[in-house]
Amino acid sequence: MCSIPTTGDRSTISLSVRAFLNGDGKDLHLGGDEDFHAERRKRTEILGIHRIPGGIDVPIAGVEFTGIRGPHGGVPIRVLHPNNAGDAALVYMHGGGYTVGAADDFERGLRIIAEESGVQIYIVEYRLAPEWKYPTQLDEYEAVVRWLQGREGEQRGVNPDKVFGGGDSAGGNMTAALALRLKDQGKKNLAGQLLLYPEARVPFDTPACVENNSGYYLEANGIFSFADHYLPRGTPPSDRYISPGMQDVEKLKDLPPAYVFTCGFDPLRDVGVEYAHKLSRAGNRVKWVHHPNLTHGFIQFGFWSKDCEEATKGVGKALKALAEEQQE
Repeated sequence: MCSIPTTGDRSTISLSVRAFLNGDGKDLHLGGDEDFHAERRKRTEILGIHRIPGGIDVPIAGVEFTGIRGPHGGVPIRVLHPNNAGDAALVYMHGGGYTVGAADDFERGLRIIAEESGVQIYIVEYRLAPEWKYPTQLDEYEAVVRWLQGREGEQRGVNPDKVFGGGDSAGGNMTAALALRLKDQGKKNLAGQLLLYPEARVPFDTPACVENNSGYYLEANGIFSFADHYLPRGTPPSDRYISPGMQDVEKLKDLPPAYVFTCGFDPLRDVGVEYAHKLSRAGNRVKWVHHPNLTHGFIQFGFWSKDCEEATKGVGKALKALAEEQQE
């Protein structure tokens, strides 16, 4: 793997991403100064599939609204059925600092990933912080994974050995954390991990947190308030299932294969690269994909940016490769 990249000067950012951040997305600040309730509403007003022109026309065989009874109550699930569906499934935990975000905000990009990969995608509408703190979200994540690895998944045509986990940002963190927790508990693990610009740990000490501190959608200083929302008092940020990226290499062995995506203009860039390196050094199968000219959140920006659309298709191809590798 290469060394941790730097951002470079601001002129290298994708022109279409810059246009979006200065145009339709100018009021989008993940972790901004406004109250998180207002941020929840604003994200869906701009990024919700029903608000994006032509969003609900993005090809897919079908969208199903279902749910399960989880350990903390009902868990709504949105299922994306691709036209060329195989027998693999991806359980997806969306980003948003554990605090904001909804399936509506991610469906358009995930439709593209489903179609490119041929993998059914199960978007989990998990309970949000700060109303619900850790480990509520991991518990609900595991419940959906178990559901698909069992009889219900089999009835849906899902191979129990092809249930993958994935997520972006906070969802990437939760995916890495769940893989660790399942391994530690000796339970059947995920077939693979899809980690999109993951918050592998709090990035307070990284060059990316300085270089990309503000103005690139994810506000670096807002990450700390999100962490405060997620963590109950008495649980340190260094906890194994809070900051997988802080763990020693020796404690990261025997984990599912992973694709790790990072972006040049992202305060989480360095912690994602660092985690990919650690996983590789621990002997796990890892593929790292870096987009030097993109920002955090690219799977949501495809309508406005061809570069983001192509990167999102690349995520779908990576998921397809993970599913195919599982057949070997």
